[in-house]
Amino acid sequence: MTERSDRGLNAPVDEACVLTDGPWTHRFVSANGSRFHVAELGSGPLVVLLHGFPEFWWAWHEQLPLLADAGFRAVAVDLRGYGATDKPPRGYDGFTLAADVVGLIRALGERSATVVGAGAGGLIAWSAAALHPKLVNRLVVLGAAHPLRLRTALVADAAQRRAGRALLRFQLPRYEHVLTRDGAELAGDLMRSWTGPSFRQTPAYEEYEARCREALRIPQAAFCAMEAYRWAFRSTLRLHGYRFIRAVRQPIITPTLQLQGALDPITLTATAQGSGRYVLADYEWHLIEDAGHFLHVERPDLVAGEIIRWAK
Repeated sequence: MTERSDRGLNAPVDEACVLTDGPWTHRFVSANGSRFHVAELGSGPLVVLLHGFPEFWWAWHEQLPLLADAGFRAVAVDLRGYGATDKPPRGYDGFTLAADVVGLIRALGERSATVVGAGAGGLIAWSAAALHPKLVNRLVVLGAAHPLRLRTALVADAAQRRAGRALLRFQLPRYEHVLTRDGAELAGDLMRSWTGPSFRQTPAYEEYEARCREALRIPQAAFCAMEAYRWAFRSTLRLHGYRFIRAVRQPIITPTLQLQGALDPITLTATAQGSGRYVLADYEWHLIEDAGHFLHVERPDLVAGEIIRWAK
């Protein structure tokens, strides 16, 4: 590889790279003290879509038209620190990320919404439903255990600890520079290892990985992503973290649908399945065969159908 191409792979990327054209409308919405970028399509009851790591709103691009055609107002969000959303140096704790979601619901002019979260976005969705139950009328979670269930598994389950070893490296100072080096090659390696093998061989996966790697190279995006994981680990030894854990012990009173890829190597099936004990409302669990961590990308039609069924 030439010196010139090395510089290109490590050069900063402009936020404009996430403003992909399509049937949706790109908007900037002020909520909870920050400006959020969203892609919106359709009219009707609001469905808020939260991506995981290392994604951005485009992870839901196939669901947006399907939800809109089914009579919903679908809004895919760039989470705090990702994509074209603001990247403040602070605010990556569980309380603030949950407040971002409900702030967006209000800023979009609604009193409540169906909230859908995948991976890290699923953890935020669980938290929003626990802390702000009146604003989340339906909950759909993909590839994410309830925060209390995940915490228990990381302490008591050796298999889940081994599965989460990659996330432990996120605690290292300046690890974001390692993650984004050479065109975010390491982030791509993580994505491939977390994806189901059948989808990993398709052109759709190649585009998905390339887009996510590019978006992660937007200045400060990788740092912000790391800060959320750093808070999750370090808060276990701090009063703020204890308060969060105590707060999310509030039982979920929102009807909840949980989808899990049978081949998910980062959130193990046994860990995710134990989340139902925290839900008092209607609850369904579905294990999706031949799918990994990124269910919404690997099985977009199935996921859209399940969201529509649950939201209705």
